[in-house]
Amino acid sequence: MTESTANATLFEQLGGEAAVNAAVDIFYRKVLADYRINRFFDGVDMDTQAAKQKAFLTMAFGGPANYSGKDMRDGHAKFVKMGLDNSHFDAVVENLAATLTELGVSQELIGQVAAIAETTRTDVLGK
Repeated sequence: MTESTANATLFEQLGGEAAVNAAVDIFYRKVLADYRINRFFDGVDMDTQAAKQKAFLTMAFGGPANYSGKDMRDGHAKFVKMGLDNSHFDAVVENLAATLTELGVSQELIGQVAAIAETTRTDVLGK
């Protein structure tokens, strides 16, 4: 690992804006095809959803903080009422990891992404 990669944010290590944008697009294709979780996206404007997700992940991974959406608890409260639980959260993380694997991201970086996702579990599930 060079000094520049050791000091790079996860956002930079993943490939920056272009990589996050590509990952979100692939991720939502997987999510919408996943019978375990796609019902939570019925009636959702996916262009708007993808834009929010891109801004959120960019911020969460150490890139520019341009996310202005709801916090995780408020943003997912209606889905908790629909039955969102740990199995659904796990399915989302599984789809995210599969997306990053498809894009050739190292297991080390996928682990970092999964760890960041895990920090949101309690709020996403309203616990």
